[in-house]
Amino acid sequence: MVIGVLSFKAPVHYSSLNSISNSRRPVKYHTKLGIQCSNFSPDMPSATEMLLNDASITGGAYGFESATTSLTQKLLSSSKKVTLVRHGLSSWNLEGRVQGSSNLSVLTDTGVRQAEMCRQALVKIHFDRCFSSPISRAKTTAEVIWQEREEPLVFLDSLKEAHLYFLEGMRNVDAREKYPKEYTTWREDPANFNVNGVYPVRKLWGTAREAWKEILFSPGENFLVVTHKSILRALICTALGLSPERFRAIDVNNGGISVFNINKRGEAMLQSLNMTAHMYTDHVYLY
Repeated sequence: MVIGVLSFKAPVHYSSLNSISNSRRPVKYHTKLGIQCSNFSPDMPSATEMLLNDASITGGAYGFESATTSLTQKLLSSSKKVTLVRHGLSSWNLEGRVQGSSNLSVLTDTGVRQAEMCRQALVKIHFDRCFSSPISRAKTTAEVIWQEREEPLVFLDSLKEAHLYFLEGMRNVDAREKYPKEYTTWREDPANFNVNGVYPVRKLWGTAREAWKEILFSPGENFLVVTHKSILRALICTALGLSPERFRAIDVNNGGISVFNINKRGEAMLQSLNMTAHMYTDHVYLY
């Protein structure tokens, strides 16, 4: 009877996705597991090789290779990091109204404080440029966050919120009562909500792709983007290869922060989604 000991070394990585001001860099640890068979042959693949080449173990997307699709279809000059922020609480958020592309909803005092908390949370991060929707509630949020930074704000029409036609400005309870079929479709099947053959959510996917290209082909490597909930959903979903049917699979709070890493091929990797620790504590991000 042959009794042997098998040994292999498997890398185990421990890293912190989000960190506060006193966080340390991610540290790599290695765990050794002993496996050595008496009939081991140098021509056979090692247990380590089998482990690391097994897609079911690594998740099949350990890096960027074939992990996703390009947002740009062209090579970028460098890899990019993009931080997405939703505007602070607005007057129509507070009143429970459908906002859409209307410019009548403005940032509340609470929304201004939330923008200030975002500014403080991001104070230690250098951004080459800030892009914002020109609609008031996002514009004011961006101005608060970006104050004291040297580069001018850049306003993009491609970051505007979805146009929701006759629903805009209506309280949700009133819209549900007056337009039950349309409102239900908007809430429960948004990809198929349409007005005279125009599908706002599907159109938003095209707008989001346009915004990604405008942002990613800009000079610099680290960008801040301030905009609205629906276009944020579209930006996140298009980066992850999700269709308009997945519109409500993503939620983003007022002042919520999400971060993407984009490689030179324009492929996106989600680093964090809807971070809100800074809304409840004096939290400063370093990433």
